[in-house]
Amino acid sequence: MTTPAPLSPFIIEPLVRMALCEDLGRAGDITSDSTVPDTARACVVIAAREDGRIAGMDIAEAAFRMVDGNLKITRLIREGADVKKGDEVMQVEGRARSILTAERVALNFMGHMSGVATLTLKMVRAVGNHKAKIAATRKTLPGLRAVQKYAVMVGGGIPHRYGLDDAVLIKDNHIAMAGGVRNAIRGAKAHIGHTVKIEVEVDTLEQLAEVLDEGVDIVMLDNMTNEQMKKAVAMAAGRAVVEASGGVTLARIPEIAATGVDLISSGAITHSAPNFDVGLDYKAAA
Repeated sequence: MTTPAPLSPFIIEPLVRMALCEDLGRAGDITSDSTVPDTARACVVIAAREDGRIAGMDIAEAAFRMVDGNLKITRLIREGADVKKGDEVMQVEGRARSILTAERVALNFMGHMSGVATLTLKMVRAVGNHKAKIAATRKTLPGLRAVQKYAVMVGGGIPHRYGLDDAVLIKDNHIAMAGGVRNAIRGAKAHIGHTVKIEVEVDTLEQLAEVLDEGVDIVMLDNMTNEQMKKAVAMAAGRAVVEASGGVTLARIPEIAATGVDLISSGAITHSAPNFDVGLDYKAAA
């Protein structure tokens, strides 16, 4: 697997700062400050407590460094590595209070992002020998789109469009308000530049025929049966990329992929991914 380019510090730093401010509030970490001596030092490890794929190491490291730039942080595996229960991921040494203060923010980001990456990986593997790629959607948690889509890529999926400004995706409400699918497509072509792709969501094979006749880059098959998807792939015949969407579950991935579609998009890999269990364990005084 090729790990995607690291997230920009311009994305990481505001997210981590916001999370730390949320945790520290007005008075800071009153538990650590009142129970752990100011001079105490510690060595801890972050370890996986289940099998899966790790993502979010940059953000976890940023949380520790933002609290205390003197902490010594050692990565014990690479970003995007597959781990088994018990595998150690990262070691942190330094001021004990600082480690405890940053712990939850670091683990929250890594646990969520690893959960997204792990679920994506399961879907990618469920495709088997078929050509379909697993894609994310815009069904992301507000403010976390960049990190969630990054985690999808760590899991072997692709991000789809990032927002409303980088591709045209004409859906049922656009079609209704434009006065029909042909009006919507023609309006889009008149408005965008030559580098922007157009995708149209279709509910029926009849609508698909109309869309293909107009000429678009991608067609999204919304909640179609497996048989309908097979027919849609045959109708498209390479004239457009074919994406399956709606009702996508891990159990359905193999049968959807077998229809011959090019893409399978899932909102679940971002909005419903289970948290991946990582924990911080005390090893010794540093």
